[in-house]
Amino acid sequence: MALGHASPVAPASHDDDIEGEPLLNHAPLPTDDDTASLLTGSMTARIKALRSVDKSFADHSGGSSDLALEHLSASHDLDAANLRAQGHEASLQRSFSPLAALGLGFSITNSWVGYLSNFGQNLIYGGPQNVVFGLLVATAVQWTITLGLSEVASAFPSAGGQYHFTYILAPNRHKKFAAFVVGWMTLIGWWVITCSGVSLCAVSVAGLIRFWHPDFEAARWQIYLIYLATVFLTAAPLFISPRSVPKFTQATLFLSVSGFIVVFCMLLGLKKQTQPGSFLTQSGLGSSGWSTGTAWVMGIGNALYAYGGTDGAIHIAEEIPRPSKNIPMAMNLTMAIGFLTAFPMSLALMFGMTDIDAVLRSDLPSAEIFYQITRSRGIVTFMMCWVILVYYMALTSQWVTAGRMTWAFSRDRGIPFSEFFAHVSVHRDFPVRATILSICFCCLYGLLYLASTTAFNSIVTGAVLYLNITYAIPQGILFTRGRIKCLPARAFNLGTMGYVCNFLAPVLVTVIGTFICFPPQLPVTVSNMNYTPVILAGLFCVILGLWYTRGSKFTGPKIDWELLNLTACK
Repeated sequence: MALGHASPVAPASHDDDIEGEPLLNHAPLPTDDDTASLLTGSMTARIKALRSVDKSFADHSGGSSDLALEHLSASHDLDAANLRAQGHEASLQRSFSPLAALGLGFSITNSWVGYLSNFGQNLIYGGPQNVVFGLLVATAVQWTITLGLSEVASAFPSAGGQYHFTYILAPNRHKKFAAFVVGWMTLIGWWVITCSGVSLCAVSVAGLIRFWHPDFEAARWQIYLIYLATVFLTAAPLFISPRSVPKFTQATLFLSVSGFIVVFCMLLGLKKQTQPGSFLTQSGLGSSGWSTGTAWVMGIGNALYAYGGTDGAIHIAEEIPRPSKNIPMAMNLTMAIGFLTAFPMSLALMFGMTDIDAVLRSDLPSAEIFYQITRSRGIVTFMMCWVILVYYMALTSQWVTAGRMTWAFSRDRGIPFSEFFAHVSVHRDFPVRATILSICFCCLYGLLYLASTTAFNSIVTGAVLYLNITYAIPQGILFTRGRIKCLPARAFNLGTMGYVCNFLAPVLVTVIGTFICFPPQLPVTVSNMNYTPVILAGLFCVILGLWYTRGSKFTGPKIDWELLNLTACK
């Protein structure tokens, strides 16, 4: 695994149906220093093509291909050329710095606060042991999947993400259908993940009120009103000051990490007692009704929510310089910071917890366990307000990602009225219409909460699974078709380890995804039934319907392998 220059792919054979062919067979990709000596023959022809990237290109080149590529390498034109090699023109400003991209990526996963919202289910599956060690295994699982995906993102940086990768890697006869399905799963996954964050804010606010007033019982319509207020409040920064969004994502990163430090230190400093180590390793404390082994695997699936949406940074690939290098870095640092915050927090909670049953009965388990540790409602309120503020600020990044994914899929005619939603506002410099479509979906989806909280929560639970399926599909295709044959030169090259990640990704998603579809408790009743498999099947049927009605209009990227190899790894 290395960040740096890599050899380009070998040329595809005549009977191979990968989109296009690479430029170089055996020579290493030229660096900025040795470009001049390699620019001969067909390379000169490529430089002429590159001049169309920017009208000022020829003026700076002075008629020399050497100077032309030198000028290209010293500007954002190289990123635009790399995007053009993947079949798209640059439409957005590259306003996200590497730190801003990390801020967006981590604010979406926000592992420590994300795990605070659902660790109670792990307590049901296997007690403190499952909360701590289930998270540890979930980290290894999700990082393996994310690591392989980040390499593919380095090879083909595009806002389209997984469906873009699938279209490029899949055989010609299947690529259009496969990419269409993956595109819709990614789109719906991101819309629902965003709805999940909105509902989490609404439920947390209501839960904090009940923490102070136990007799208070929020009606569904009250939760929905908080839900709507959250939607408009968190989406507002995109429309009020769109150019400040990169700074906003950095501020969210700082708020989350500093919040973790404050809350963690307060829990350690104010705890009244500490459980022995045997409390964390003790088995048989689960109450789900499932066998220990089954419940343990189900707990791993539940803990994956702490790392939901690790592809977030991919969808701003067209808004960050040197995306081939910076996108994988943002994705893997997101995982690293997530683990370094979520795992210590889980240890602090389990060592300080005194009453498991009270935590499980609480509408807001995180507040209850904070209270058991600190014995102060005022301190608990302070900590929960910080956590809820992180929830709210993180949603802006989710709106960015959902909007960009909607826009990218519209650009390739994947959704109805594609030309309308593929529009980028000149004044605001972001896809306003696609973002508004995402907001409208979220508002309408929230109505489901009024009808059935079970159905609402089942779809939310499945959202992380939907996204992980889209992470696994391009990696599975890559493994079966051959990494050397399919991948161009890239800044982030896993080498031999890539085979391991690409093989394990679909296997892990299949195994854990199967257990995610199990009912959370036995015996099964209408109220605790898991509708995830039904919804997943229904979703696929809807996508099939869309494919037969408008699949012919869907287009994918046309890859220029020569230009892609020439502009890679810079």
